[in-house]
Amino acid sequence: MKFDYSPWLFWPGASGEERESQLGHQDALKQLDGVTIGSNVFLSPLAMIDPTRFSIGSGSYVAAHAYITDTVDLGDNTTVNAFTVVRGKVSIGNAVRIGAHTSILGFNHSMDPSEPVYKQPHTSKGILIGDDVWIGSNVVIVDGVTIGSHAVLAAGAVVTRDVPDWSIAGGNPARHIRDRRDTGRKDGAGAETLAQTLADFAGAARAEAPMLLGRSWDPDASGGRYVDQPGAAPTVRAHCDAIEIADLLLGAPPAQLSLSAHIDRLQGLQDPASGLVGQYASDGRPDRGPLDFGTGDAAYHVLSVGYALDLLGSRFRHPIHAVASMGPEELAAAVEALPWRKEPWASGAWIDAWGTATYWNLAQGVSTATTPLNTLFGWLLVSASTATGTWGQPSTDMRLKVVNGYYRLTRGTFAQFGVPVPHADALIDTVLGHAADPRYFASGRPNACNVLDVAHPLWLARKQSNHRQADVQIWARLQLDAAMAQWIPGAGLPFSFSPTSAAGRPSLQGTEMWLAIIWYLADLLGEAEALGYRPRGVHRPEPAFSLPTL
Repeated sequence: MKFDYSPWLFWPGASGEERESQLGHQDALKQLDGVTIGSNVFLSPLAMIDPTRFSIGSGSYVAAHAYITDTVDLGDNTTVNAFTVVRGKVSIGNAVRIGAHTSILGFNHSMDPSEPVYKQPHTSKGILIGDDVWIGSNVVIVDGVTIGSHAVLAAGAVVTRDVPDWSIAGGNPARHIRDRRDTGRKDGAGAETLAQTLADFAGAARAEAPMLLGRSWDPDASGGRYVDQPGAAPTVRAHCDAIEIADLLLGAPPAQLSLSAHIDRLQGLQDPASGLVGQYASDGRPDRGPLDFGTGDAAYHVLSVGYALDLLGSRFRHPIHAVASMGPEELAAAVEALPWRKEPWASGAWIDAWGTATYWNLAQGVSTATTPLNTLFGWLLVSASTATGTWGQPSTDMRLKVVNGYYRLTRGTFAQFGVPVPHADALIDTVLGHAADPRYFASGRPNACNVLDVAHPLWLARKQSNHRQADVQIWARLQLDAAMAQWIPGAGLPFSFSPTSAAGRPSLQGTEMWLAIIWYLADLLGEAEALGYRPRGVHRPEPAFSLPTL
């Protein structure tokens, strides 16, 4: 069964009996008129191959559940991965890689308004794909298109017009992104390199940082408070976001308060009994609860307030008792009880808050016992899906919550404690499949959470695997260009790219998150150093604490 989904393993690893069975399957197909099969080919018996004419060159393969009909010619060393559809009149060259769930449709329906579509004849101009082409997962190529040699089509692209040789194209509809031969460092025509674009962006952000921090300071709110954007109510997170932005761009605390005043305000928010931090009460004072671990603002404040204090060279005054009192058995029961199937994001966020609270307790010497963490990592490693690399099932309707929950979970555990993630290749496939979803990533749709929750898992998995690196980099470049274009002078970045919503206005949260996202996207492209900053707070890339060997 594994060869049906990983057919590149067949000829090096198949037994004599398996090879004999495969050759028998090919002989049966050769009995069909117009079928030609080269040497060292693998055709999964789980694929549907029902052609008018079909030729496949040496060293090529077709994986499980592929659907091939009509007149299809495949060159040498060309691969059709699982669940891909190739129909109509299609000619594909040598050394072409076609990702899973792609549709190459060399036919169309007539659309005369006088007749229902199903009664009308097909038309077919045909599709021509050159040599050395990389087609990502979930791509759609429509009839009449020619794809030039050496081109790359980003995952999720919808290709409606010709793509020239060497072009990297992506989006819906697909557009040219850059020439594959352009490394992004040198441009003989004098165009600005990616590194220079990043440096210019970061330079402008630094120059305008005092202004954007000042616009979110409300001097009349309870002796002065930070707001996410002008006119909003003060929040604890806004104060933390201001500290993160100032650290990234200025290397110093925000100028609205002294260092000691920043520390006193944040430390004073903590409830001594639980160790948690609530939201401001209506009178501007700290909300003392009752506060429940893992729910509401208190869960994220474990991250935001803790790391803001860390950036200021300080820490919580009190242990986070809500976590310190939890032993291995109680923790295991709590993790098992999380709603992994229905609410994978909420489950991941709970794990993130627990892992981060445990980190603060360990880092501050409140506890030296790592047994509960060992229990947690053991459960996570055993429970991760080998097929998807995630916790929870990423169906079409649940994929957003599963991927976003994966980010939260791994941020507070595997990333924060420097533990390798399980099943990195499967995770990359899952995340890139989600990244191609136009509901969340088409033009004008992205928001900071959704892009971060793809970029960080890809960055984390890349530490262990170069699987589908070209697809990852194409997606990263598309998102990076779009993110930098959203900068509003003197105001920063909006949380969402939708200009009609409140989240589409520049804010501290949007600016803090996108600055970190831009760093991760640039690092996926090998250019993060050009920014001259590196996240050190909630979104830090380095582990915060090294565990003893598990």
